[in-house]
Amino acid sequence: MRVRALVLKEFLDLQRNRGALLPVALVMLLSLGMPFVITIGVPLATSQHLGEDPGLVRVSASAGPHGELSADARVQFFLFQQFLMLFLMTPITAAMALAAHAIVGEKQARTLEPLLATPVTTGELLIAKVLGALLPTSAISFAGVALYFAGIAMLGAPGVLRAMITPRTALLVFVIGPAVALVSLQAAIVISSRVNDARTAQQFGVLIIVPLAAVLVAQFVGTLWLSTGALGFIGLGLFGVWMLLALLSVAVFDRESILTRWR
Repeated sequence: MRVRALVLKEFLDLQRNRGALLPVALVMLLSLGMPFVITIGVPLATSQHLGEDPGLVRVSASAGPHGELSADARVQFFLFQQFLMLFLMTPITAAMALAAHAIVGEKQARTLEPLLATPVTTGELLIAKVLGALLPTSAISFAGVALYFAGIAMLGAPGVLRAMITPRTALLVFVIGPAVALVSLQAAIVISSRVNDARTAQQFGVLIIVPLAAVLVAQFVGTLWLSTGALGFIGLGLFGVWMLLALLSVAVFDRESILTRWR
């Protein structure tokens, strides 16, 4: 009950500060627009089919044969699969925009002191902070993915949408996405509880993007293709990291120290 009340409080705070979701919305629009501009718009503007580019045809082979697809459709499928990973940026952006302010912002607004004086435990407080950022972020992310697949259905070559609906895609959307969100949000909470400035927490949060960007680039150039099994192990590993971070966040969150140090 106390966690639910705290989560509702986080939602009310978010309603009063809707500008915090602007970076999340911008990243979502970028994740939606870029794939269709590159995969559909550029070939139309240049009157050149994707299947005519030998480099793209060679790289797209890393995604599997898919003999039922035309050359253009195979390249589209490969590109749309790669761009799907852009949606993993949304929870990371939310972590920097929301969770970084979760502790520092409340202290600066003078709302943390009375909250810490209540019987609410540290674990309940931090769970509510994570859920308060995770739920709206997940809603935006899933809405973006739904629009993404709707766009593929309308603009993609025949068979591309059917080829996209695989266990690998489900793992990316329903396992890797939430796991990345939990890790990034929990890491931002840990950092936010130890620094005095939300911008500092955001700068540390940027580091989470680096490995994701490296994987994205490696997949685009064809040097890496994460299989369904590999994604499953990565998802389990991310959930394990999140649990460790959750325990760490409770351990480093010193209520008395926070109140006295930040006065």
